Amino acid sequence: MLRCLGMGSVAELTAKFRAAFPATFRYENALAVADGNYVVLYGRFSGHGQPRPMIVANILRIEDGRLAEHWDVVQDEATAAESKSGLPMIGDRFLIV
Repeated sequence: MLRCLGMGSVAELTAKFRAAFPATFRYENALAVADGNYVVLYGRFSGHGQPRPMIVANILRIEDGRLAEHWDVVQDEATAAESKSGLPMIGDRFLIV
């Protein structure tokens, strides 16, 4: 049987989720594309305690208004020296030089 979460439970769950990540944790969405039942979100995760930010493409399939499937592609962000084009993977600046 499914149980509906009350507002207290949602607040408690949110607090636990936030406590699991450093205060510096950040997500910057750079692109959102939807086509039919599919949504792609492309962005950067930083401040998570790893040496480099992560560039992530999340691919979601929505069915009846709910998340049905999720896939992701994760890559460490290229540095300025590693970038073949000389451009950052997201935005107009490199977070790691």
